[in-house]
Parts: sequence; structure tokens; C-alpha cells
Amino acid sequence: MSVKSDPAQTSWAIMAIIPFLLSIGLLGFALNNRVMVAFALGWPALQVFGYAGSLKLAKGDLTHYLFKSQVLLNYMVLALLVMLIVRAS
Repeated sequence: MSVKSDPAQTSWAIMAIIPFLLSIGLLGFALNNRVMVAFALGWPALQVFGYAGSLKLAKGDLTHYLFKSQVLLNYMVLALLVMLIVRAS
């Protein structure tokens, strides 16, 4: 049985994957260089629990406002991280 998804759900799923993959890349960089290790360990964990909780409450709907707010929250964290790196260099 295949589940069809509309383009809105696909785009929100892709938007959720991007910060998660970037956080995994940051984790590898942080562990290799021993910088920001606590943040790099915590951010993917918070994303997993945040996405799981919001999807559970939204009953699997990727276009639900809880899931959208979780995605946008992770983009705000990403923006703050970029600002921190720019400020430090």
C-alpha cells in the first residue's frame, strides 16, 4: 500500500531534512575539532524529539502548524549559529 503525499507535505519534509543534515554535519565537525561539542550533540537530539513530538500531536500531518513551527524553530537555531560563526571570525 503506497501513501500519496501532496506537494506541500513534500516541501515541508524537505525543509525539515535540511537543518537535520546540517546538524549532523556540524556534529562531525565539532567532534573532529573539539569545538561546540555540547551544542552539536544537543541540537540533533532536540530535533529528533521535537519532530517526533510534533508529528505525534499532528497525527502525521506534515502541513500541521505544530510541525511547521518546529521546522521554523530549527531554522532560527541555524540562523543564530551562522551569526555566531560570522561574529567569531
